[in-house]
Amino acid sequence: MNELAQNISFKDFKLIAFYSLGEWRPFLFLPFFLMFLLAITANSILIYLIKSQKSMHSPMYVLIGVMAVLDLIMPMIFVPNMLLSLLFNLSGISLTGFLIQTFGLHFIGTFQSTLLFWVALDRYFAICRPLYYHKCMEIPKFLKFVVVQVIRNGLLIVPMVSLAGRLSFCVTNVIDHSFCEHMALVQLACGDISINNIVGLLAAFLITTTVFIVITISYVVIFSSVFRSGKAHLKAINTCITHIIIMTLTLISALIAFLSYRIRNNISSSNCICISILYLLFPSCLHPLIYGWRTKEI
Repeated sequence: MNELAQNISFKDFKLIAFYSLGEWRPFLFLPFFLMFLLAITANSILIYLIKSQKSMHSPMYVLIGVMAVLDLIMPMIFVPNMLLSLLFNLSGISLTGFLIQTFGLHFIGTFQSTLLFWVALDRYFAICRPLYYHKCMEIPKFLKFVVVQVIRNGLLIVPMVSLAGRLSFCVTNVIDHSFCEHMALVQLACGDISINNIVGLLAAFLITTTVFIVITISYVVIFSSVFRSGKAHLKAINTCITHIIIMTLTLISALIAFLSYRIRNNISSSNCICISILYLLFPSCLHPLIYGWRTKEI
């Protein structure tokens, strides 16, 4: 019987999140739909404003515009499938579809962390080195930075997704999740997954953790500079604090969701899924408010 199980490898899966809620499960459609609608509408308006106003074709606004594009793409990758699953129980997905969504989520997510690093640099030069701001933050340099980081992120994510696609899945084809999480799939494998764990950890710590450390250092320098200079940049500091709160909340929730698959814990599956959605969907809802509505020109 065991040999027969080893020869079976599922190619189609079902994403069934919040199944423990039973008949109350469809009611989650409304809050997630409203969050999705907010993310799509707010980011679309922000992109339109920056594109249509020539006065906003400067490094800072281009950066906000690129962030809005990513915040528009991220929920479109996984939220529609999640809503269909909650409301109509349409939860089926092929292995290829699962891997494509996994790649999209991780690639856009790491791209967002790269942009957060550039936002920190933007604030650093604007507050601490204003004379060098236009020289160091010009768009060509921004594009070179982005290209290098995108290549690095791709080189780390492609092997992670490819290795997951080579596994045999004989345990079950039902995944207790709302989107295509890498380790949620890998845990269903019937073979050795140690290399998948190692590659996943490397991708997480070489991208997200490195960015978080560099951003933290940059904000420490910014705060030190402002406190020495007095009240001249208190408004800018207010924006930085909001940025730090959102960034910290996102990274902590991502870390909890990431480690919950690798460390034994008592967190329920529904809570783990909520935490995962928090780090993927909340930034798309909050970034337009922080970098858009709170910016005077916008």
